[in-house]
Amino acid sequence: MAPSPTIGRSTAPPTDQPPTTSPAILLEGLHKAYGSVRAVDGLDLAIAAGEIVAVLGPNGAGKSTTTEMITGLTDPDRGRAEVFGRPPRTAVRDGLVGVMLQGGALLHEATVKDVLALMHGLHAHPLTLDEVIERADLSTFLKTKTEKLSGGQAQRLRYALAIMADPQLLILDEPTVGMDVEIRRAFWASMREFISGGRTVLFATHYLDEADAEADRIVVLARGRLIADGTPSTIKSRVADRTVTMAAHGVDLTELRRLPAVIAAESTGGRVMLRTTDSDSTLRALVAEHPGATDIEIVSASLEDAFLTLTHDQPEDLT
Repeated sequence: MAPSPTIGRSTAPPTDQPPTTSPAILLEGLHKAYGSVRAVDGLDLAIAAGEIVAVLGPNGAGKSTTTEMITGLTDPDRGRAEVFGRPPRTAVRDGLVGVMLQGGALLHEATVKDVLALMHGLHAHPLTLDEVIERADLSTFLKTKTEKLSGGQAQRLRYALAIMADPQLLILDEPTVGMDVEIRRAFWASMREFISGGRTVLFATHYLDEADAEADRIVVLARGRLIADGTPSTIKSRVADRTVTMAAHGVDLTELRRLPAVIAAESTGGRVMLRTTDSDSTLRALVAEHPGATDIEIVSASLEDAFLTLTHDQPEDLT
């Protein structure tokens, strides 16, 4: 099994209550470069204990490198990273941090039960195996060898290993990749229960609906920089456009494009969608000029719309 930041016997006492005067994560002026590539470029970020924070960004945004510095797997070139007021490696060693990596290697030629038993013995104050198995929903495939696991089952095992140390901070990299919709919902239900006592969660995901539904706060990175930070509603408000939709029967797209504030119009799936910068003006004109329009709805910008708007014009080269 590849080295995991959650592994390593700690001599520290149980850490049910980490320092409350320090942020769960504090990053100040963080820089990390690989040759001419600036993976992280002056990142400042503070995450309070108890927050659930989603990190979004296109490929190459610096998400993985940032995670590696928070967990002590790599050191910044400049700047400072702290976890509950401690150096990252100290926080990991003290059992405060659990990490679930999407590509984390699992021990081959071993059953799920064997892996759990082995890793359980490496922690000083772990959760009981029964609790870990129940929270990660592993009971139906405990006798399965790791190389035979489906993608979703492997992710649930990685989740089990991440929570085993009873950490106060969970860092999750694409936690629900390979899970079907039902299992994804069960995963987040279990996660919400696990963190209900005030634990902190930092997770990266490409499922924007997941970030919208589960995160208290969303951080958007691009080219190693912080470009947006706020609640899901705040991030979505960065896109002023709304969409007015209606039944497509008996309407003319050419005429609809002339309505006030409409910047785009298209017909798909039996519906007409009007993208508008002022939905009130568009709706008033629509009702007045096209009284036969039916089944009208107004839809706010989605998190995906906001994400694309925030990241599409980021510079390709920071050197």
